[in-house]
Amino acid sequence: MNDTGSLMVTTPTDREIVVTRVFDAPRRLVFDAWTKPELLKRWFGARGWNLVVCEVDLRVNGTWRFLSRGPDGTDMGHGGVYRVIQPPGRLVYTELFDNQSYPDESLITHEFVEQDGKTTLTSTLLYATQEGRDIVLSYPMERGLAEGYDRLTQLLQQG
Repeated sequence: MNDTGSLMVTTPTDREIVVTRVFDAPRRLVFDAWTKPELLKRWFGARGWNLVVCEVDLRVNGTWRFLSRGPDGTDMGHGGVYRVIQPPGRLVYTELFDNQSYPDESLITHEFVEQDGKTTLTSTLLYATQEGRDIVLSYPMERGLAEGYDRLTQLLQQG
């Protein structure tokens, strides 16, 4: 399985960020990589960052909690509540970061669409305000996501 597309980041509205990437893998595998702690720990985060806490209660109104540790020992925690779980096509959850410099809670919708064995993942991040969205865009979010998705591609290639 080879990476079939680069990360595309758009801002279709003043409160949204939409991220799209194509993976050369069936959507069931990509969905599992987003929902199973044993897989999330192997890819989630930018290069040099690792999940040291990965708690997933995968049910509607179940919670999730991640704590990532960076190469310099910096910790970044975030979590939320699952709102919609429709394997392997759709996953919706809230997200709130521990770091006060990030905006309030956001709503994240992942759509997994498979065609010819390749999965297009479209993630819509909806923020309460434009200011919140713009704060996230001011961070190296795009680079971090691209590196994490590269790690996911490597995991998917391993089967």
